[in-house]
Amino acid sequence: MYARVTTIQGPADQVDEGIERIRDTTLPAVKQIEGFKGIVSFIDRQTGKGLTATLWESEEALRASEEEATRIRKEAADTLGATSEPMVERYEVAIYEVEAPITV
Repeated sequence: MYARVTTIQGPADQVDEGIERIRDTTLPAVKQIEGFKGIVSFIDRQTGKGLTATLWESEEALRASEEEATRIRKEAADTLGATSEPMVERYEVAIYEVEAPITV
């Protein structure tokens, strides 16, 4: 499994809008991409910094999703008024264990 981790820095007063954007727009969009396996999003309400990791079944699926992921990321950054360019990193997932799905 592979992960793409995107960091977006936005205004701290728009955190809730960012969470809604991920839940209502980003998640449905990435679920449509072949090879998608999951998403985890983290937010620091004090700073407005958010990290979102999307999980992919293979390195090939990760690479094949790049163009669409770039489009989704740009739209999210623009909507949230990101204060800098999103940072993107890619990783091989070394350990993955989830006891039960959590819906926030």
